Amino acid sequence: MSKKKAAFDRYLAKRMREPAFASAYRTERARIDSTDALVRALDQCRALGGLTKAELARQIAARPEIVRRLFSTRRANPTLSTVLKLATALGFHLELVRNERSD
Repeated sequence: MSKKKAAFDRYLAKRMREPAFASAYRTERARIDSTDALVRALDQCRALGGLTKAELARQIAARPEIVRRLFSTRRANPTLSTVLKLATALGFHLELVRNERSD
Protein backbone atom coordinates (compact mmCIF):
# COMPACT_ATOMS: atom_id res chain seq x y z
CA MET A 1 0.00 0.00 0.00
CA SER A 2 1.52 3.33 -1.04
CA LYS A 3 1.46 6.26 1.30
CA LYS A 4 -0.67 9.21 0.18
CA LYS A 5 1.41 12.27 -0.64
CA ALA A 6 1.02 15.29 1.59
CA ALA A 7 0.04 18.64 0.10
CA PHE A 8 3.63 19.85 0.39
CA ASP A 9 4.92 16.83 -1.55
CA ARG A 10 2.46 17.50 -4.36
CA TYR A 11 3.36 21.20 -4.37
CA LEU A 12 7.08 20.43 -4.46
CA ALA A 13 6.67 17.91 -7.29
CA LYS A 14 4.79 20.53 -9.31
CA ARG A 15 7.39 23.25 -8.65
CA MET A 16 10.27 20.87 -9.46
CA ARG A 17 9.03 20.78 -13.05
CA GLU A 18 10.11 24.43 -13.31
CA PRO A 19 13.82 24.44 -14.30
CA ALA A 20 14.75 27.61 -12.38
CA PHE A 21 13.03 26.43 -9.21
CA ALA A 22 14.47 22.91 -9.50
CA SER A 23 17.99 24.28 -9.90
CA ALA A 24 17.66 26.63 -6.91
CA TYR A 25 16.10 23.87 -4.82
CA ARG A 26 18.89 21.39 -5.61
CA THR A 27 21.54 24.01 -4.80
CA GLU A 28 19.96 24.85 -1.44
CA ARG A 29 19.30 21.18 -0.62
CA ALA A 30 22.98 20.40 -1.25
CA ARG A 31 24.03 23.26 1.07
CA ILE A 32 21.73 22.05 3.83
CA ASP A 33 22.87 18.44 3.41
CA SER A 34 26.53 19.50 3.53
CA THR A 35 25.99 21.49 6.72
CA ASP A 36 24.16 18.56 8.30
CA ALA A 37 26.92 16.12 7.33
CA LEU A 38 29.58 18.41 8.80
CA VAL A 39 27.72 18.79 12.09
CA ARG A 40 27.13 15.01 12.31
CA ALA A 41 30.84 14.39 11.61
CA LEU A 42 31.86 16.81 14.37
CA ASP A 43 29.51 15.10 16.80
CA GLN A 44 30.88 11.69 15.84
CA CYS A 45 34.44 12.93 16.42
CA ARG A 46 33.36 14.29 19.80
CA ALA A 47 31.84 10.96 20.80
CA LEU A 48 34.83 8.94 19.55
CA GLY A 49 37.10 11.25 21.54
CA GLY A 50 35.11 10.49 24.68
CA LEU A 51 34.06 14.10 25.26
CA THR A 52 30.67 15.06 26.54
CA LYS A 53 28.88 17.95 24.89
CA ALA A 54 29.35 19.97 28.08
CA GLU A 55 33.11 19.30 28.09
CA LEU A 56 33.38 20.35 24.46
CA ALA A 57 31.39 23.50 25.20
CA ARG A 58 33.82 24.39 28.00
CA GLN A 59 36.76 23.90 25.64
CA ILE A 60 35.37 26.44 23.18
CA ALA A 61 34.07 28.79 25.89
CA ALA A 62 30.44 28.31 24.89
CA ARG A 63 27.34 27.62 26.93
CA PRO A 64 26.63 23.86 27.09
CA GLU A 65 23.13 24.30 25.66
CA ILE A 66 24.60 25.74 22.46
CA VAL A 67 26.66 22.63 21.76
CA ARG A 68 23.87 20.32 22.91
CA ARG A 69 21.36 22.05 20.63
CA LEU A 70 23.78 22.05 17.70
CA PHE A 71 24.29 18.29 17.92
CA SER A 72 20.70 17.32 18.69
CA THR A 73 18.65 19.38 16.25
CA ARG A 74 18.00 18.36 12.65
CA ARG A 75 18.10 22.03 11.63
CA ALA A 76 21.60 22.99 12.70
CA ASN A 77 22.98 26.12 11.08
CA PRO A 78 26.19 26.94 12.94
CA THR A 79 28.38 29.91 12.20
CA LEU A 80 31.73 29.26 10.57
CA SER A 81 33.38 30.56 13.72
CA THR A 82 31.62 27.92 15.82
CA VAL A 83 32.52 25.14 13.38
CA LEU A 84 36.17 26.18 13.41
CA LYS A 85 36.26 26.31 17.21
CA LEU A 86 34.69 22.86 17.47
CA ALA A 87 37.00 21.33 14.87
CA THR A 88 40.09 22.81 16.52
CA ALA A 89 39.02 21.65 19.99
CA LEU A 90 38.53 18.15 18.60
CA GLY A 91 41.98 18.17 16.97
CA PHE A 92 40.83 18.70 13.38
CA HIS A 93 40.97 21.43 10.74
CA LEU A 94 38.82 22.27 7.76
CA GLU A 95 39.97 22.17 4.15
CA LEU A 96 38.48 23.72 1.05
CA VAL A 97 37.96 21.08 -1.64
CA ARG A 98 36.48 21.72 -5.08
CA ASN A 99 33.17 20.00 -5.75
CA GLU A 100 33.07 17.54 -8.62
CA ARG A 101 31.40 19.03 -11.64
CA SER A 102 28.11 17.42 -12.59
CA ASP A 103 27.94 18.78 -16.17
